[in-house]
Amino acid sequence: MTKGSNLVIVESPSKAKTIGKYLGPDYRVEACMGHLRDLPKSKMGVDLEHDFEPDYQPLASKAAIISELRSASKAAKHIYLATDPDREGEAISWHLKELLELPDDKTERVTFNEITKNVVTRSIQEPRGIDYNLVDAQQARRILDRIVGYQLSPLLWKKIRRGLSAGRVQSVATRLVVEREQEIEAFVPKEYWTIDVLLRCLNKPGSFTAHYYGEEKKRELHSEAEADEVLRDIAGQEFTIAGIKRTEKRRSPTPPFITSTLQQEASRKLNMTPRRTMAVAQQLYEGVDISGEGTVGLITYMRTDSLRLSEEALAAA
Repeated sequence: MTKGSNLVIVESPSKAKTIGKYLGPDYRVEACMGHLRDLPKSKMGVDLEHDFEPDYQPLASKAAIISELRSASKAAKHIYLATDPDREGEAISWHLKELLELPDDKTERVTFNEITKNVVTRSIQEPRGIDYNLVDAQQARRILDRIVGYQLSPLLWKKIRRGLSAGRVQSVATRLVVEREQEIEAFVPKEYWTIDVLLRCLNKPGSFTAHYYGEEKKRELHSEAEADEVLRDIAGQEFTIAGIKRTEKRRSPTPPFITSTLQQEASRKLNMTPRRTMAVAQQLYEGVDISGEGTVGLITYMRTDSLRLSEEALAAA
């Protein structure tokens, strides 16, 4: 096999570097840097009268990458489209196949849920075709973004300020905010009072706080008068412990991170924005330089609702 006779196309240069190290000299790994074609910015780009047909155009900013990939694909005996394992990645692979006019007989799709040597080499040996259900799902989202955005954004420019964008996500988020604000405005506040007493044990060190519960049944105090009534009843009285309840509690470990819980914990513990969190996670997935080992992928793919753990990590643990 001649050197670099197999072409592997991934999304980012750092991932290309890591995967290239694992696959060896028979594989040439190139990065497409994300989407190479998209709907045009200057017009709607979706034919609303003819089954929402999209008008995809090559991105002018990616002309050099397109030219390089086209040359590399013509020279390759076999081409592996190895973009990310999600709807967006599947659509990028499809766009690559269409834009570069890659023949069916030498083009296949591979995905890596983690960038480790075992997974990369195994995945290359188990290629598949492009999943057009995932491609269609991504196209539907993209087209809906364009239809909503191009018709709603000008309203924002007119009423608020230019440069704002509205789309599939912003429109729904705005509605959620409005509905929540309406709930807040409709809320009727209720007054309630609590009573706590600091108790010390007779002839023993230490103290603890007791919270007023009620007489036999739970009682809520809704005014200062009701609270004062309770205070008068207990004034000058000795407190006794009627019983002690002991229970055993079990705590299970939290499940592995998914996209949402990863972002929540990073925000709560480290005050990181979702954008920064996902950028860091992307680096960990694609691979970071480790002394003595080179570039190594450290986490499984992070844009997922799956609780899957790496078999390699489980075995090591």
